[in-house]
Amino acid sequence: MKKLYLLIASVFCLAVSVNAQTTLKGTVYENGSNTRLADVFIRDKNNKQYTLSDKQGNFQIKTESGHLLIFDSPGFVSDTLYVVDFTPKKINLVVKTIALREVNVSSTRQMFDPHKEYPDVYTKSKVYVFSPSSWFSKEGKDARRLKKYFVREEQERRIDAVFTRTYVGSIVPLKGRDLENFMMLYRPNYAFVTNNDGPSMSVYINDSYKKYQALPPEKRALPKLSDTSSVK
Repeated sequence: MKKLYLLIASVFCLAVSVNAQTTLKGTVYENGSNTRLADVFIRDKNNKQYTLSDKQGNFQIKTESGHLLIFDSPGFVSDTLYVVDFTPKKINLVVKTIALREVNVSSTRQMFDPHKEYPDVYTKSKVYVFSPSSWFSKEGKDARRLKKYFVREEQERRIDAVFTRTYVGSIVPLKGRDLENFMMLYRPNYAFVTNNDGPSMSVYINDSYKKYQALPPEKRALPKLSDTSSVK
């Protein structure tokens, strides 16, 4: 009889443990619009679970009440969600301004290193000639998507480190919102940044400024998003 009670207790504890971790679903949007954001990296800081939002901005992740979820996407301000319940969530990410980009680049806090925190992503993303499952499995495909995300984020950080407000502002006579609009409109790509030195970048900025001046006033400013708070 004692063994039976122990068995029942073990099964009960296992059931509680399994049920404690539940799938949370939701959708990620660009704040102030109905644009759904694909490839947003979502990670559970507590249990190290992770996922990417799909093409429709939808996501699902294994988590628990009391856990903290972090939402990251290049070009957007990171957001967090403290899990209280498992109703579908609507996450609104705010577009990152030039000022915030510089703060992130110059921050002394330890940067997120996916190679150290999620080494399994790089292992699972590998394709082996004699292993068809490594080509077509969902796990392998998801890992390759995550690897691409990590590469893109690293590239964006490299651009941010070179194309700074201080540097661009020292070349063109723009300030404040005008400078931010200019930098967003003429932000160089990763290939240009890695293949050009300081003088070439200076020439690029000057040429871009001439194009900026030739634009009609209404084309020089980026569309303003309505200031709506994030709904969770």
